Amino acid sequence: MIEMQPNASHFINGAYVEDEGGAEIALTYPATGEKTGRVFAARPDMVAKAVRAAEAALPVWSAMTGAERGRILTRAAQIIRERNRDLSILETLDTGKPLSETLVADAASGADCLEYFGGMAATITGETVQLGADFAYTIREPLGVCAGIGAWNYPIQIACWKAAPALACGNTMVFKPSEETPLTALKLAEILVEAGAPPGVFNVIQGAGETGAALVDDPRVAKVSLTGSVPTGRKVYEAAARDLKHVTMELGGKSPLIIFDDANVEDAVSAAINANFYSTGQICSNGTRVFVQTGIKQAFLTRLAERTGSAVIGDPMDEATHLGPMVSEGQRGIVLNYIAKGLENGARLITGGKSIDGPGYFIEPTVFADVTDDMAIAREEIFGPVMSVLDFETEEDVTRRANDTEFGLAAGVFTRDLARAHRMVRALQAGTCWINQYNLTPIEMPFGGVKASGIGRENARAAIEAYSQPKSVYVGLSAVEAPF
Repeated sequence: MIEMQPNASHFINGAYVEDEGGAEIALTYPATGEKTGRVFAARPDMVAKAVRAAEAALPVWSAMTGAERGRILTRAAQIIRERNRDLSILETLDTGKPLSETLVADAASGADCLEYFGGMAATITGETVQLGADFAYTIREPLGVCAGIGAWNYPIQIACWKAAPALACGNTMVFKPSEETPLTALKLAEILVEAGAPPGVFNVIQGAGETGAALVDDPRVAKVSLTGSVPTGRKVYEAAARDLKHVTMELGGKSPLIIFDDANVEDAVSAAINANFYSTGQICSNGTRVFVQTGIKQAFLTRLAERTGSAVIGDPMDEATHLGPMVSEGQRGIVLNYIAKGLENGARLITGGKSIDGPGYFIEPTVFADVTDDMAIAREEIFGPVMSVLDFETEEDVTRRANDTEFGLAAGVFTRDLARAHRMVRALQAGTCWINQYNLTPIEMPFGGVKASGIGRENARAAIEAYSQPKSVYVGLSAVEAPF
């Protein structure tokens, strides 16, 4: 059995802390179903302890210059890169994602984020506004103690996406990872302290919804940033609104990937594979509604079936593996239920559709064709390796249908006609769009959604706006006039 037991469940004020009175959370390796360790959920007093630590660290951290904070974030990025393989193995054990993915897409992208905001920290400044004889200036200030709540699909990346801009702006943070994947956030906390962050600047607590609720409800928390489902987002947003806390919500999606007749078929198939089967389909921005213009439909489906059939499914620790298991038995059950609904609703199964015998939570990559807009597999977020292929005839028709959803996280367009591509992305109701590419999210580009898919943006300079606020100062240099 693989041992994944951390030093303790929580990391508060620069050290590991245990709380064995909290509910036990089993650590399970998704590739085998083996229990590999445990952590304990933070009870309310432990949540409060973490917030107190962040509150106590705030004056020292925010008083440092941006350059000083930036050096610490940059050093943390260097340490992550030096330990990328060990962190990637831990992420694979925790999530079940293939090592071939985690080596390039998880800790490595987290390091990119820390480095980016480390470099930006010294540039976070206000501005001067000339007002005739008088003038005004602004100061960009941190918000205070920030709460970060992560999802289980990209644990260390999400922790870095939230921590790096928050810390660059001078805030401190209490981060709660998903109870499904609790481990690598603890390693990030260790690394930040090793890189020079004062104790209490970044704290980690474990737990499920009750722990997250206690964190969000703490009146000392000024900002909440959540990555999760729409139902969870609505609850967290409602709780944060009671105290008028700042919020960033990166929620779910049912994103369209639109492929026109003139698209390069091989590129379009590659994008559809990446948009549905990378991380075993467990990506919020996945393009799970693949609209294919009828003239190219058969060529697309034929090539898609050929390439999907060559996918290597198996041991996530083998770098030749393309697809690992679902994160949990429960999530696999949800996906299988949606596959059954697709068959019941009359969608045509092209490939896949079954769980894989043996240990672990494996499921075949699944493609449905002849899907209609009203089917559950085309309306609801599945969060698994299930692709729905829908036909379309005209640009106007596909635009209307692509926008006919409560979600608005992402969208992609494949065409050689770049005028049409730009016209399409202007019309699509999505916060993040790609032209002739899909699911690339460089830290330099803002990421987030519209409608039910979220509020605010992560990454790029937009994240600085989300973790700081301007203070305006008017300076009078002339006599004060009054009516009497």
